[in-house]
Amino acid sequence: MTQANIESARETLLDVFGFPAFRGGQEAVVERVIAGRSTAAIFATGAGKSLCYQLPALHLPYLTLVVSPLLALMQDQLTFLQRHGVAAASLDSTQDRDTAREIMERARSGELKILMVSVERLKNERFRHFLRQVAISLLVIDEAHCISEWGHNFRPDYLKLPDYQREFGIPQALLLTATATPAVIDDMRAKFAIAEEDVVTTGFYRDNLELLVQPVESERRLPALVDWLVPQQQPGREAPTIVYVTLQQTAESVAGALASRGLSARAYHAGLDSETRDRIQQGFMDGEIPCIVATIAFGMGIDKGDIRNVIHYDLPKSIENYSQEIGRAGRDGKPSRCLMLAGRDGLRVLENFVYGDTPEREGIRHVLSEIADAGRQPTRQWPVLLNTLSRDSNVRLLPLKTLLVRLEMHGVIVPRFAYLAEYRLRYLDETANLVARFEGERADFVRLLVDNIAIAKTWGTVDFERLHRAGEAAGLDASRARVIAALEYFQDKGWVVLEGKRMTDVYEVRQPQFDIDALTDRLLAESQAREQAEIDRLQAMLDLFESDTCLTRRLAAYFGDTRFEHDDAPADRSRGQTVQTARSCGHSVQAAQGCGQPVQAARGCGHCSVCHGHVARLPGAPPLPELTDADFTRQAGPFIERHREQLGTSPGAQRIAHFLCGLSMPVFTPLKARQLNGFGVHEQRPYPEVRAWIEGRIAHPG
Repeated sequence: MTQANIESARETLLDVFGFPAFRGGQEAVVERVIAGRSTAAIFATGAGKSLCYQLPALHLPYLTLVVSPLLALMQDQLTFLQRHGVAAASLDSTQDRDTAREIMERARSGELKILMVSVERLKNERFRHFLRQVAISLLVIDEAHCISEWGHNFRPDYLKLPDYQREFGIPQALLLTATATPAVIDDMRAKFAIAEEDVVTTGFYRDNLELLVQPVESERRLPALVDWLVPQQQPGREAPTIVYVTLQQTAESVAGALASRGLSARAYHAGLDSETRDRIQQGFMDGEIPCIVATIAFGMGIDKGDIRNVIHYDLPKSIENYSQEIGRAGRDGKPSRCLMLAGRDGLRVLENFVYGDTPEREGIRHVLSEIADAGRQPTRQWPVLLNTLSRDSNVRLLPLKTLLVRLEMHGVIVPRFAYLAEYRLRYLDETANLVARFEGERADFVRLLVDNIAIAKTWGTVDFERLHRAGEAAGLDASRARVIAALEYFQDKGWVVLEGKRMTDVYEVRQPQFDIDALTDRLLAESQAREQAEIDRLQAMLDLFESDTCLTRRLAAYFGDTRFEHDDAPADRSRGQTVQTARSCGHSVQAAQGCGQPVQAARGCGHCSVCHGHVARLPGAPPLPELTDADFTRQAGPFIERHREQLGTSPGAQRIAHFLCGLSMPVFTPLKARQLNGFGVHEQRPYPEVRAWIEGRIAHPG
């Protein structure tokens, strides 16, 4: 990139965005992107990674396409861009047809510089057809760690993004994330052929964040939270605070308890309607609600600079989640505190969520049997309605999507196209007027549509098979493709309202001859390996909180930020603190004095629990009574009986364990399992313990 281009980018930074200078890492990314190089930007939460695509988009000749996992993220960035006069828009499921059509026309004409979409929209064949008509300079992937199976938030649809880049002929990609370990970065880089020198990281050290771990038993946690918050929530000088919890009911109970003690707090979670969530979020942003007690549904896309406290009332889901959540504190650079009220009691719930995502062997085999059947057909096409396949196989949607992607990676199936299985329409004009707008063969075709789409009151369902037969009888082309094209044209003209539903993905079976049982075992083993990796991730998080070395240092090292290893590390030199650690043996100073291993001095941050002299040992979960045969009969018996009555078979140990631990399965819906008293009765027990207990009862029913 020439010096002139650098100066031009700096002018844009000031003239358009109003910033006098780039922040750490931004200029390096912007230079690479404007120079036409695919780049990965690994920036800490709040470090300004969005500008890394927003500014280059104004210097690139064609459209910048941004793929983002959440509507909230898109809307927040879109508001920022529109405020600064940048021609940007997003496509999402809340928009009506006219709005979406207008946005796509602006993109076609070159008026738009930035278009934001969800990754799911790229599965839509009609949308992909639109993108093939648009010149695109840059593909931006927000939350890019989702592409890696080694990441903390793997999303199967992200694995297809490199293929989409090639399909649309996009010359370069920019990957953005705040939470990527070295293994995840390598995975991301390999998938998009990004050179090692084009990975830019800002590091994860934040010298204004005080990381505190306070071990607290579960029964003492609420009083500890109140004691800690009260001094900071005095009327007129309340410190903006987020309290993170795991469950929706915990959010409600904690917020209610804080309010009963005179603190202004509101619960925020996915169980609230969108209007209520928006109102609470805006109240927090405006300073009217100083304290939010929230599940992880809150925070994505939140850009509030003066959050002074982030408190974890429950254990976070991973180190990556913890880093992302505490990263919302102190974005204005002022001192802020991140408190972990830690205990091991919440670990069981988090671990059980992980076990809940592993499908049954029978479910995997059901999917493979369908594929084998489709592979024996002449076309080798396998149409998939995800919700239907999830119900029939008893595999939850996310694990099912992962399973399908794995089958793609194994070369068994390949996606070909997707279509809406059902259409219905409502006329906005008289049908006679509609026919009269056309002449000759086209008029005959429109008349055939009108005569063969039966209207019940105001809506009519399109029967493609009936139309095809009528077309053959009349000597007209009434193929599905032509019918849909005509109806979409009618809608564009405002003559009808058209609605589609039941998205169907069509795969081609590439390997019709495969050993169903052998592949079932292989896929199950892969699922179990991922299950163990997630359990190990939880243990790594506990190890962090119980660390006897500087928490800030250890957190940075987890993400590959080794700057603490050097004398010029960004430590808080004003405090001049060091932490004595026995890094050669991993023991604390006290333990190392007796182990005979050398003790090194390592610089600490000076603003974490360990640097303050407090090494945490998390209290265990309270003991639970031993399980008995009588418990099994009382708690599992009604579910087993209903399963036999309605499905004609006895449930296996995995299915019963899911029921007792309160973990959802598609089969539970028709069984109305949640209405039975035993559902979730053991959600606080370790899933492996419950399953082993069940297996003992099934094997030895007496």
